[in-house]
Amino acid sequence: MANITQDVLTLAKKKQASKTWMLLDDKGDTMLLEVDKYAIMHRVGIHARDLRILDPLLSYPSTILGRERAIVLNLEHIKAIITAEEVLLRNPMDEFVIPFVEELCRRLPVRGSDSSLGHEGSEGEGKELDGAAKGQMWSPPKGEQDDNTPGKDVPPFEFRALEVALEAICSFLDARTTELETNAYPALDELTKKISSRNLDRVRKLKSSMTRLNARVQKVRDELEQLLDDDDDMADLFLTRKMAGASSPLASSAAPLWAPTSPTIASRASWVSKASGVTSLNHGAPTATDSDDVEELEMLLEAYFMQIDGTLNKLTTLREYIDDTEDYINIQLDNHRNQLIQLELILSSATVVVALFSLVAGIFGMNIPYEWNTDHAEAFTWVVVVTCITCLVIFITVLGYARYKHLIGT
Repeated sequence: MANITQDVLTLAKKKQASKTWMLLDDKGDTMLLEVDKYAIMHRVGIHARDLRILDPLLSYPSTILGRERAIVLNLEHIKAIITAEEVLLRNPMDEFVIPFVEELCRRLPVRGSDSSLGHEGSEGEGKELDGAAKGQMWSPPKGEQDDNTPGKDVPPFEFRALEVALEAICSFLDARTTELETNAYPALDELTKKISSRNLDRVRKLKSSMTRLNARVQKVRDELEQLLDDDDDMADLFLTRKMAGASSPLASSAAPLWAPTSPTIASRASWVSKASGVTSLNHGAPTATDSDDVEELEMLLEAYFMQIDGTLNKLTTLREYIDDTEDYINIQLDNHRNQLIQLELILSSATVVVALFSLVAGIFGMNIPYEWNTDHAEAFTWVVVVTCITCLVIFITVLGYARYKHLIGT
């Protein structure tokens, strides 16, 4: 009974450890996998620390890491592992990931061929390919090439998958920025017209959203900038070149950890030789520091770096607009505060004048006998008139002095 319970617990733990992954190959075919992290690590040859970056439950910033056999990609909701001939995608059923999966299925297969550049089995293609057995691509004469020509150079699989991921994340962040701008500018204009608690709370929430979005965009931009600044990091992303170098007969005699079985790798040898400027038969495996190796990837990263930088500029412009609005609101509040101070000064002066008049009234209201209280009744009129004139003069003098010192508005 104890053994059965232990077996059940073991199976439950294994089932709990299994995660859902979607596999997309270079033909655009998809497959859902329920595997644990050890199977993924063995399949693509990465460490556990790299796999933890893709865990949705852990908060890791946007990262693009080049490993020996794979690219670890963590860009917002896109968490994927890209190899030289397949993409392993985490959380494929997420509402933000589904459009990315559809775009991968549409763009990963090479146009103008059955599945990829490596299929040479059809008889029609045999007439057009010259020296296909040597792994060289046939290209038509200049002026006759177009985008749908089967022999036209096509970037490696990992570059195309990386391009789709960068395009998806840049478009996603740009859409979030546009949505934020659509909500923020009317709210800020409304706040300048009417300062109220409702408008202030609305702008506060928009500013918080902008701060979080700005941090996300900044991290993606920094990651692309870091890759562009280091040629070795970009060379690590060139998986096809590394696979072609590992399979070269003049490469190291040691058996590689993993050798591609798909003909897609061999079919892309011509693209690698043109990108690197060397051939495996004559010069051996290309070096990772060759500047030509990263030229195509550098142009790709620069394009999306400019796009994400433009998105960051939009957020910067929005932040400046918010800061300007805050300055305007503070000026308005200061003006209202000054008006209240002026009103308080006027009321204080009036209070002093009234207090003087009350003092005179209090003196004459005392129950003290004096002769002109009954014999000279007209004195009461003079006292009231003189007191009123004196208080009025004092009040005007105080206001004039305050106006002279610019304590109140002119």
